[in-house]
Amino acid sequence: MTDAAQAGETRVAVCQICPDVDDPGSTLQRTVDAIEDAAARGANVVVLPELSSSGYMFRDKAELRSLAQKRDGRAVTAWAGLAQRHDLVVVAGLAEDDGELFNSAVLIDAGELRAVYRKAHLWDSEKTVGFTPGDDEPPVIETAHGRIAVMICYDAEFPEWVRLPALAGADLLCVPANWPLYPRPAGERPGEIIRAQANAAVNRMFVAVADRAGTERGQQWTGGSVIIDADGYPVAGPTLGAPTTLLADLRLSAARDKHISAHNDVHADRRPELYRAWLP
Repeated sequence: MTDAAQAGETRVAVCQICPDVDDPGSTLQRTVDAIEDAAARGANVVVLPELSSSGYMFRDKAELRSLAQKRDGRAVTAWAGLAQRHDLVVVAGLAEDDGELFNSAVLIDAGELRAVYRKAHLWDSEKTVGFTPGDDEPPVIETAHGRIAVMICYDAEFPEWVRLPALAGADLLCVPANWPLYPRPAGERPGEIIRAQANAAVNRMFVAVADRAGTERGQQWTGGSVIIDADGYPVAGPTLGAPTTLLADLRLSAARDKHISAHNDVHADRRPELYRAWLP
């Protein structure tokens, strides 16, 4: 038992690796190596980036389809074997082929595929290269380590979408991501990280984002992986741009207390009957 487990904490790892659409064999091996390394360092939950089995910068739908996999394909099989061997929860991004093509993330719990989430809010070329948007809400899965929810990258830019798993009782939101590098004012952290912190704070929910690093077919990536506590503060990362594994020991049960003062609860204080007037 790790020191974290003895203290009633869960050790969460986010693995900031460099998937490469031009080298799918090495890309899958990088995911395996990252999970093995995280397990050796005592992780209980391991989060990998978006589309970590394939890379991201597809030329066209034909290339996407050639790199997409079934739910029982090589990537999920490899991840499930590692999750079973090391008694892990693994959350990882997958280009999923189910006839239609989806930007998906799987949650594997000790070798069992517990959930597949399909990205609902497609980003930029994802809309043109052949992905179909998902329609299902982010899953919230009860595990030995807590209630874990999953969504993907751009999904987390929509507060309404993040609120759904929070209201469903999620302790930890895992977000596989590929954040493109954009210019920002000197001294400012990437806006995606700021929004992830806001999501954690307004929901009193832990958030673990596994971004990717490197450059792929000319696209530079932010490498902004971060683990955020239920008050909205980073407890690990970001280490911008560089491949790394971040670790944090989290008492996930703390996310179930939504109080921010003696008289304020961020969920109980909501007044949705007022907000409905603004909905289309």
